[in-house]
Amino acid sequence: MVFYILACLLCTFAEVTVASSPTRDQVLSIKPQSDEEVQFIKQISNQYKAVFWQPSSIDGIRINKEIHLYFNASNTEEVKTQLATATITYRVLIEDVQQLVKKQKHANGALQPRGFSIYYERYHPLKEIYLWMSQITKAYPSFIQKILIGPSSEKRLIYVLKIFNGTATPRGALWIDCGIHAREWIAPAFCQWFVQYLIDTRDTMITNMLKSFEIYILPIWNVDGYEYTWTTNRFWRKNLSKHNGGQCLGTDLNRNWDASWCVSGASSNPCSETYCGRYPESEPEVKAVATFIRQRSNHIKGYISVHSYSQMVMFPYSYKMSKSRDHDELNYVAWKAVTAVRSVHGTSYKYGNSAKAIYLSSGCSDDWAYDLGIKYSFTFELRDTGRYGFLLPPHLIKPTCEEATAAVTEIEEDVAKVIVKEEQIR
Repeated sequence: MVFYILACLLCTFAEVTVASSPTRDQVLSIKPQSDEEVQFIKQISNQYKAVFWQPSSIDGIRINKEIHLYFNASNTEEVKTQLATATITYRVLIEDVQQLVKKQKHANGALQPRGFSIYYERYHPLKEIYLWMSQITKAYPSFIQKILIGPSSEKRLIYVLKIFNGTATPRGALWIDCGIHAREWIAPAFCQWFVQYLIDTRDTMITNMLKSFEIYILPIWNVDGYEYTWTTNRFWRKNLSKHNGGQCLGTDLNRNWDASWCVSGASSNPCSETYCGRYPESEPEVKAVATFIRQRSNHIKGYISVHSYSQMVMFPYSYKMSKSRDHDELNYVAWKAVTAVRSVHGTSYKYGNSAKAIYLSSGCSDDWAYDLGIKYSFTFELRDTGRYGFLLPPHLIKPTCEEATAAVTEIEEDVAKVIVKEEQIR
C-alpha cells in the first residue's frame, strides 16, 4: 500500500514537472514541397512574427529550399501544431535559443594581452573591439594604422585597419570587411583573428607579400546594429537608421549599393529585413566605405566581404543569373579557396556565382566592387549550415577562423601573383 501511494505521488510529480516545463525560443527547419506549403509558411511566419535566418526575408521562400525560422517561446508550440495539422514536415534545429545566446555572451571577457590566443576564441562587444583596435595599433605602429572612415547612423565611429610592412610604395591592396549584418558575430571575430594572424604568421609568402601589398581590414562595419545585438535584439540584421517617423528601423547595408539597386532580393518596404534604403548609398555606413574604396579603386585589387552562415565562397553576380566576364577565372579561384578550407579541418564549402549559389539579391557590395573594376570580388559565408546558425558557439570560433584564413590567404596569393604578372607585361 505504501509502495502504491509513493508510486502515485511520483507519477503526479512527474506529470506536474512535464506540464510546467518552460517553452523556449526555437529555430525550426522546414522545406516546403508545394506552392500551397509555401503560402502556408508565409502566412504563419507573418502571424507568429518569425525571424528569418535563412533566407533573409519572406520573399525568399521557395519550393524544396530549406528555410530556418526563429520563433519566440510564446509561439513555438502553436506553430508546431499548425504545421502538424497542415501535414508539413519540420525539424527543430535549435531546442533552446537563449541557452546558446548565453553561452556566446558568457564566454566573452576583458581584453587579454595581445597575442594571447584565448582572446580570439571569444565574441566581444563593440566597446571591447574598439579598445582592441586602439591597443593593437599602439603596439604595432609601423605595421598597423587605424583610419577613421566615417560615422554610423547613430554617430559611432567606423575604423579601417591598414596593414603594411614595407618601405617602398605598395604595389596594390586587398580589402576585407566583416560585420555588415549585425547578427553575424563570427564575421567580426574572424577579422580580429585575421589581424593577429598577420602579426604572428611565419608564412614567408604572407610576410613577403605584406612588404609589397597593403591589406585594408574593416573589423566591424555595422557598428550600431552590432551593439544592438548585444543589448536589445540578438538577431537584428540591419543598421539603425529611422524610417516612417521612427515606426520602422534599419536598412540592410548589403542591399544599399549602386549595383542594380532595389530590384531582385531587396525590398522597398522600410520594415523589411532586406530594405534597400531611400536611394543607393543613403546609409552613412555604406557611403563611408564606398567613398574610401572609390578613392583607391585603382589600388585595391581584391575585395572580400565576410558573412555567415552557409559555408560558401561566392562571386558576382548576385543581381542577375548571367555569368560575369571573368566567371571562369573567379570560379577557379573560389574552387582553390574552398579546397584550402577543406584541407584544414575537412569542412566542406560550396562555391559559385552568388545568384545561383544562394539566391538573387540586388544592391550588394561585392557586385558593386566588381562593377567598379575590382575583379577579384568575393563573399564568404562562414560556418555553419544551420546546426547553430548565427549562434555558433565560442569553441567553434578557432576552427572556423583557421579554415577561413586558409581561404583568404589563397585568394591573396592569387591576387598578388596577377598584379606582379601585369607589372611584368607592362
